Amino acid sequence: MSGPNGMLYGGDEIGALVFDPGHHSLRVGYAQEDTPKADIPAVIGVGPAPLIPDAEQKVPDGNVTQSGTKTGNELRHYIDVTELHVPRPSMEVQTYMKDGQIENWDLFEKMLDYCYTKVIRSPSEHHPALFTEAVWTSRPTREKLAELLFEKYQAPAFFLVKNAVLAAFANGKSTALVIDAGASQTSAVPVVDGYALVNAAVRSPVGGDHLVAQAKNMLNNMHIQMLPVYSIQTKEVIRERERARYTLKTLPAGLTPSWQQYMLKRQYEDFCHCVAQVSEIAYDERTAAVVPGVHHEFPGGYHQDFGPERFKLTECLFEQSLGAPHLACAAAASCDADARPALWASVVACGGVAAMGGWTERLAKELAARAPSSHRLKTHAAPSPVERRFAAWIGGSILASIGSFQQMWISSQEYDEGGKGQLERKCP
Repeated sequence: MSGPNGMLYGGDEIGALVFDPGHHSLRVGYAQEDTPKADIPAVIGVGPAPLIPDAEQKVPDGNVTQSGTKTGNELRHYIDVTELHVPRPSMEVQTYMKDGQIENWDLFEKMLDYCYTKVIRSPSEHHPALFTEAVWTSRPTREKLAELLFEKYQAPAFFLVKNAVLAAFANGKSTALVIDAGASQTSAVPVVDGYALVNAAVRSPVGGDHLVAQAKNMLNNMHIQMLPVYSIQTKEVIRERERARYTLKTLPAGLTPSWQQYMLKRQYEDFCHCVAQVSEIAYDERTAAVVPGVHHEFPGGYHQDFGPERFKLTECLFEQSLGAPHLACAAAASCDADARPALWASVVACGGVAAMGGWTERLAKELAARAPSSHRLKTHAAPSPVERRFAAWIGGSILASIGSFQQMWISSQEYDEGGKGQLERKCP
């Protein structure tokens, strides 16, 4: 499908963009590439702009988008880690996502502005945009997104695909049972011939954020203090399990609770990333004690080995009725009997939690115990954690660069003629 000036949308000379908005971060980059160009936290710092003399005000600021007038009460939006992780007085941290879909559109526009000006560094009217969406995204949200891209950003073409379908494509499947373990929830979605079966999709609120909350409780019970990394000036080298010795920085007054909680949450995420491990069978202290521990040092300098605790921590991801194995069985059971053999033969695991050590092996083991013995069970997961985490984005990158997909785009001309009705027709 060629654009207004005869250029192929997905051709080599013009790059289609793939956006994958999630609760933890937004992935954005060019189609045909194998990883996103940027992975930006899905939160934005909103705070008063520091007063700058008029002469300096003409200098465009790095990762900051400004709005308002020069009256001194203007708001600034701080996006991406380099700007967000700086302690600033009165900066509130807000997210634009709720329940797997975009809720705060003003903040989301700031994020898109940042993507086009600082990540892609090219005008939005030059690039067709493919967006991923959750299976339960409501119709008004989809229409609002199309309206935003065509009317504000003047995109030459636009397309929306369910993230479960793209995760299946990234694993080379058009029919699959996709288990996506993300930050805010875990879902199981049956995909048949490239279409997500929305009515059979199931989800539970157990995800990466739930694991982080468990890690916080565990460390509190062990009386290990998680000091904010930005508050430490110097620390001394100490022996294992010895009390930490450090000096604190003087921080600006007026740091908001929302920013402090966000920064601490990032540190608990790091802790889970480094320490948490899923055991291949249900947690058993004796078996876990045999496995060598993992050493971890906290920001204040305190350090120790973590043994069986790191396996016990992740058991919350496999709770009886909320864990991924239960969801997979419930989703498969909601499908027609003749579709089930194909779904059980290609179970695809993806998402940030699925990138954790041992998670896919445990899932495969639990499914083998639960799946009907008449069906052949095969679990697929990309070999590298990065590919599991970015599965939906990679699927979008593959799809937008396929020649036969080019006639599927909703062009701006079609949108002008048919309006939002085009969405239901072309992006089911």
